[in-house]
Amino acid sequence: MATVVTATTRKYKDLDLSFTAHPIKKDVNKHVDEMAVINSVKNLISTSRYERPFQPQLGSGVRALLFENMDSITSSALKREIVQTLENYEPRVIVKSVAVSPDYENNSYSIGMTFLIVNRTDPITINFFLQRDR
Repeated sequence: MATVVTATTRKYKDLDLSFTAHPIKKDVNKHVDEMAVINSVKNLISTSRYERPFQPQLGSGVRALLFENMDSITSSALKREIVQTLENYEPRVIVKSVAVSPDYENNSYSIGMTFLIVNRTDPITINFFLQRDR
């Protein structure tokens, strides 16, 4: 008798932090699988240390680096901080590449990331901008 072994993939679920209500269920929307992990990555990068109560070490120093001079040294420091934050606090992600390029016209940085979600084979690429809040 043959037995069939199937690989089970873990489903990731997170709440939508905009707290919008689902039109039919009247409950808070949730993000599932890839969108949950992508939002978690973006939130970790944008969170500063000591910002979350009871988890003072969770976060990154990216926001502080945005106030430094825009040059290649700051770009490489941003890249290093992003990779280190994701390796330390996001166990669902394996970072493949991070590209940081300054946008001098808009006083911001363009971030391009490629990563794998654990137990998945297809890479995910996201692009976003980082700029100073104040």
